[in-house]
Amino acid sequence: MSELLRVNFAGIEFENPITTASGTFGSGMEYGEYVDVSKLGAVTTKGVADKAWSGNPTPRIAETNSGMLNAIGLQNPGVETFIGRDLKYLKEHNARVIVNVCGHSKEEYLNVVKRLSEDDVRDDIDMLEINISCPNVKEGGIAFGQKPEMAEEITKAVKEIAYQPVVMKLSPNVTDIKEMAKAVEAGGADGVSLINTLTGMKIDVNKRKFALANKTGGMSGPAVHPIAVRMVYEVAHSTDLPIIGMGGVASTEDALELMMAGATMVAVGTANFHNPYITSEIIDGLEDYAKRASLGSITEIIKCV
Repeated sequence: MSELLRVNFAGIEFENPITTASGTFGSGMEYGEYVDVSKLGAVTTKGVADKAWSGNPTPRIAETNSGMLNAIGLQNPGVETFIGRDLKYLKEHNARVIVNVCGHSKEEYLNVVKRLSEDDVRDDIDMLEINISCPNVKEGGIAFGQKPEMAEEITKAVKEIAYQPVVMKLSPNVTDIKEMAKAVEAGGADGVSLINTLTGMKIDVNKRKFALANKTGGMSGPAVHPIAVRMVYEVAHSTDLPIIGMGGVASTEDALELMMAGATMVAVGTANFHNPYITSEIIDGLEDYAKRASLGSITEIIKCV
């Protein structure tokens, strides 16, 4: 891998800035025949909870004209199965690992973080990404990431026990993304990732029914990319936190946009579903761009606008 693409995020060196968006790449095994996971900057795993979650009822995926809606409900097998199966696979294949952590209460988050900080696994994990778009069952279902004080509180609690750097994943479903970024920065976050999906809805006009059993779902894909670029730019210019940018990334140009707006790393999500080679193609595209632009390092373009 070319030295041109090496980046430092929260004190961790990565061979290149490309990772996967949580929930779109499983934990790497599903894409093993298409992608050499060791080539990626890192694999960001599907959300991991302290115990297995069954997720939402079906149907829970719907295509749109410019992306997709999902209401999977963070289905996952729980942290122990993740460690014994998924993490084992990733380390056997020399992947760098960012574990996405989810929970319905502060205690659930902390249970996972505590387990991932134990001696038998902690050195196999490079960073934690904390999904604060989860509904807080003790606060009437409002997401942790929709109130600054809640976001700051969960960040502080995680940082107190986490062994790895902590990246807080921000929801775009807020009035002011800058306010949320400042809240997690105050809580001690080592970085942020954004944007998570936008809340959307689709109705099947022929059946006169909601396309998703959950009625609403998370909108992702090309339609959200300009929103992601704007929010990454705002956060980059209002905090000192390094950013993993994501949202509708489907090409090298999309990744470059997010980096120029202020992202140090870029996560590829929905595009994996229709082109399983896309992450590898973007890495190659970034290297080609760096050479054509006579860059000493891809980091020269970060926050250049």
